[in-house]
Amino acid sequence: IQVVTPLNYVRYTKKEAEQELFDTYGWQPYPQKHFESRFTKFYEGHWMPTRFGFDTRRPQFSSLIVTGQMNREDAIARLKNPAYPLDEVENDYDYIASKLRISLEELKEYHSIPIKSFRDYKNQEFLFTFGSRVTRFLGIDKNAKKI
Repeated sequence: IQVVTPLNYVRYTKKEAEQELFDTYGWQPYPQKHFESRFTKFYEGHWMPTRFGFDTRRPQFSSLIVTGQMNREDAIARLKNPAYPLDEVENDYDYIASKLRISLEELKEYHSIPIKSFRDYKNQEFLFTFGSRVTRFLGIDKNAKKI
């Protein structure tokens, strides 16, 4: 299987794209990528970092650094501040709970329950692992390293 990634051959500069959207449509940028709705803002700006320790800004900034659109020092400085102001988080907890038709207490409980993995449940991971090792050993999987 050959994977073709045509977008890798298209020059993209975030600032130029934003300027074109502004000039053409009067578009206004969001404070951060995927903050276009209150739910995605809450999920990516608060839930992911505080629940799972994953800050979505890291890969976003990394892409900008690699393409020369941001420097590392600026990214580190921005990562020191929360993506989502704490006063907004509390207001949006109420909003998200009401949209999910659950109580605020129930939503906060979901945020604090122990984190589970698929390994905590019956699954067939061993079959996928075995199949992957066999294909690598036989040289069928050209993209994987030999065992």
